[in-house]
Amino acid sequence: MKSIITNTTFSLAMAAMLGLSACTKLDEKVYSVVPNQNFWNTPEQIAAGVAPAYANLSQIPSGEFQNLMEHSGDGQLTPARGADWLAAGQHIEMWTHTWHAETEAVVNTWPDLYRGISQINFILSIVNGLSPAPENLASINAELKTVRALYYYWAMDLYGNVPLVVDFNTNPNTVTNSPRKDVYDFVEKELLDNKAFLSTTVGATTYGRATRYLAFTVLAKLYLNSQVYVNTPRWAEARAMCDSVINSGKYTLMANFYDNFSENNTASTENIFVVPFDRANIGGNNIQMQTLHYNNGPNTGVPGGGWNGYCSNAEFYSNFDTTSTYSKRAGNTYRTFLDQRSGQYLIGQQFNEIITYPPNKDMLVASDDPSKKLVDVGTGKLLSFYPDVKEINNPADTFRLAGVRNIKFFPNKGVTTSMNNDFPLYRLADVLLMRAEASMRNGDASDDDLNAVNLVRSRAYNGDQTKLWTMAQLTLTNMLAERARELSWEDHRRTDIIRFGTFGNARVPAKAQDPADRHLEIFPIPLAEHQANPNLVQNPGYPPF
Repeated sequence: MKSIITNTTFSLAMAAMLGLSACTKLDEKVYSVVPNQNFWNTPEQIAAGVAPAYANLSQIPSGEFQNLMEHSGDGQLTPARGADWLAAGQHIEMWTHTWHAETEAVVNTWPDLYRGISQINFILSIVNGLSPAPENLASINAELKTVRALYYYWAMDLYGNVPLVVDFNTNPNTVTNSPRKDVYDFVEKELLDNKAFLSTTVGATTYGRATRYLAFTVLAKLYLNSQVYVNTPRWAEARAMCDSVINSGKYTLMANFYDNFSENNTASTENIFVVPFDRANIGGNNIQMQTLHYNNGPNTGVPGGGWNGYCSNAEFYSNFDTTSTYSKRAGNTYRTFLDQRSGQYLIGQQFNEIITYPPNKDMLVASDDPSKKLVDVGTGKLLSFYPDVKEINNPADTFRLAGVRNIKFFPNKGVTTSMNNDFPLYRLADVLLMRAEASMRNGDASDDDLNAVNLVRSRAYNGDQTKLWTMAQLTLTNMLAERARELSWEDHRRTDIIRFGTFGNARVPAKAQDPADRHLEIFPIPLAEHQANPNLVQNPGYPPF
């Protein structure tokens, strides 16, 4: 498996965590757990003891968290194709910005985050009660607190005013909302106070674990969005944190963009922090099933095809440079995109020929043999994806083909659910783009910033110097489009378009919004959490409990 921790030790450590839930729903039975005082004595035991701190991250990349981060933005949607994906209307609510305190993704993401926080609080309570204390207690605490700060960063980003719980023995009935500013300050302090104790090693021993460079990256995110979070711009600090990652020399861009997301992406020199997945031991990465059509099996190798859900529309797809070269072999026409990143989408007619890796090269787009054209078996229509999605709910048979499908995380042949592709939460390309944006907003963009962006663009265009930007092209409009091309479906888009001021424009034309009303930029506190803990107060702009 890809995890740094063996499945056996991981399972042993997880046994102590069974029954944990959100911070407002703590299972009191775990208070009676008596830790083995001799457990934390070897590197293997320490790894096993820390492992549950990361376990809940598998719920983040392709679960309800992704629905909040991507479906509420402009880059990903799940249309209701008849009864398919109607899902009590939650995907419609995400796209139309009509979510509420009982919307499924709003309700389910909260416990995904707080379960991770609870697990870490539990481990901290054990490890800091050991006698004698582990020799590397400071580094253990730093690692745990950094991951907890990441969870709190996400909670603050999504829900704004959330409870701060840092002690496992806290009575859940006493928890109240903390102002967003307090959570912001907590995240900043935790990361600053602990970064010096984090490992600077980048390699197999720290793969999928918190390093000092994760702390720098989350701080960069925090500062880059500071004006949104607490109405205080901190562009210079954001740039400094980016420089701490860039200048470390620990990371370099992969020549092949898709090697960051492939089935064997552990060798990426670009990914700063990943969620490891392994089809045999760590399930949860189901992106190929979520996006592929039921009849995409013959060209992706996915048995039975996918679930015909997630897609992108024409507006978002227009960010991509689809300029291509074409070649013809044995009556088939193949397309190669000039910009590597444009090959991540399946568009147009699909054919009965396995797509080769990477998908930006030699994509079959036409054939003299009409029998090679795949068909939507449910309707008898040709399996041809179109991007012009003008509605979010349509029972027409042609609507089954609406939206371009994303194969950035390249499909695993012979596999349905639980792909083997590790999910990069943060990578160097994002940091390079953040660095340039921070300088642009600070009003002092330099050649260093232009070079940072052009490193990303040069990789995308296979070193074609004619595609590099000039200083005149270093604009916020261009930067938002570049982030779309580089970071699509990586769970950054909602945060990005809020920061760029286009969040209210991400909706269908019929959705009118008051520009002065920004309450939708944070989600409501879920009703289920208030029912479990009446001390929680609803966020402004939503109906009170």
